[in-house]
Amino acid sequence: MWSSRLRLATVLHAGQLLGLPLLCLVLLSGAGCSSDDGAGVDEAPGLAIGDIAEINGQSWELVWHDEFEEDGYPDPARWDYDVGGHGWGNQELQTYKARDFSTARVQDGNLIITASQGQPGDGNAYRSARLVTRGKADWLYGRIEARAILPGGRGTWPAIWMLPTDNAYGGWPRSGEIDIMEHVGFDPTVVHATVHTEAYNHMQGTQRGNKIDVPDALTDYHLYAIEWDEDRIDFYMDGQRYFTFGKEDGGSAVWPFDQRFHLIMNIAVGGTWGGQQGVDAEAFPQEMQVDYVRVYRTAP
Repeated sequence: MWSSRLRLATVLHAGQLLGLPLLCLVLLSGAGCSSDDGAGVDEAPGLAIGDIAEINGQSWELVWHDEFEEDGYPDPARWDYDVGGHGWGNQELQTYKARDFSTARVQDGNLIITASQGQPGDGNAYRSARLVTRGKADWLYGRIEARAILPGGRGTWPAIWMLPTDNAYGGWPRSGEIDIMEHVGFDPTVVHATVHTEAYNHMQGTQRGNKIDVPDALTDYHLYAIEWDEDRIDFYMDGQRYFTFGKEDGGSAVWPFDQRFHLIMNIAVGGTWGGQQGVDAEAFPQEMQVDYVRVYRTAP
């Protein structure tokens, strides 16, 4: 499933995070290696890179994760930021900030992304954060999951999603987009899964996706996940598969999902979808709480 180049890339990411000696990077799970200086990932109790999990009747090997155990800024070894307030292609109303406790912090075992009223110098009416693994970690195929409580309020538009790192087939939408979870505040009990490609995208109204009712999405944690291989992408909520996008004939225009993608988590405000019914300024601030993010590959 994984090419040797991408296996090595994944191991390099894992090895850098774990602080493993270079000699050990040839081993996919780091088995038989040790790091005497104690540096690197602060593993959650009972969870380590290389662990095998049985999920949906399949064996998966953990290759990357963040349990958000240490209070402070998001781990810079794992996360970077997209910044700015130019509308992000959707006429959005927020400015994304970098390393700002008011927009992204780790606290009490959660990553907390906050959308709130803008402050002087922001240039927009709202401020928020958009965290990305680009430049830190990316993957071709596997299981990607995040456990989260979503924000509410008319005008919010949170998402857990993926974009291609290399844009092998050109700029959006030609190289694809995978929306693991999207939600809009004006429809608070519904969660969406979507893919975008050159042939299937929201600019043409041809995007492929589905939705699922999640009545307590704003108050309880739920696990949002994809399982992605060379032939299909399955979308799950709490283990329930509710959308599958299968590979079709037509080349990259319909299936650009044979290249590495990175993960993004953000709260947008307003915009062409999130703002369809306006923005309730009195509803802010709003938070998305993420308990953990985990990435697996098919166990060898």
